[in-house]
Amino acid sequence: MRTLIFALCILSANILFAQKADDLSIREVMQAQQEAWNKGDIETFMKGYWNSDSLMFIGSSGVTYGFNNTLERYRKTYNSREKMGTLKFDLLHVIRLADNVYMVVGKWHLTRTIGDAGGLYTLLFRKINDRWVIISDHTS
Repeated sequence: MRTLIFALCILSANILFAQKADDLSIREVMQAQQEAWNKGDIETFMKGYWNSDSLMFIGSSGVTYGFNNTLERYRKTYNSREKMGTLKFDLLHVIRLADNVYMVVGKWHLTRTIGDAGGLYTLLFRKINDRWVIISDHTS
């Protein structure tokens, strides 16, 4: 019985450690996106997204499907540094849904000379080819 309890404790510790590592990796992706945005580098910002036709972005203008369409949407909407401003993410929740899927809920804020903007987001991250990427983004 002691062996079983010990094994369960070790297994639980390993699971918790893996979840902490995943949480940290996802936060690093978000930080890298924020830094890229604040340099005016939309292409590097997009590295946080899944490069797939199955990527889904939901925003005020509806649903955009696919990596390239999402990239073009960002380029068109934020076609100047003035429109891009300075981005700040505020992660509220990082929730494990499955071994390789997390949901991230947070706030975003753009500080801009033309007027600030902000809102909320819900992101689904999935680990694909050993990388955490956004597979679905609902931003309002």
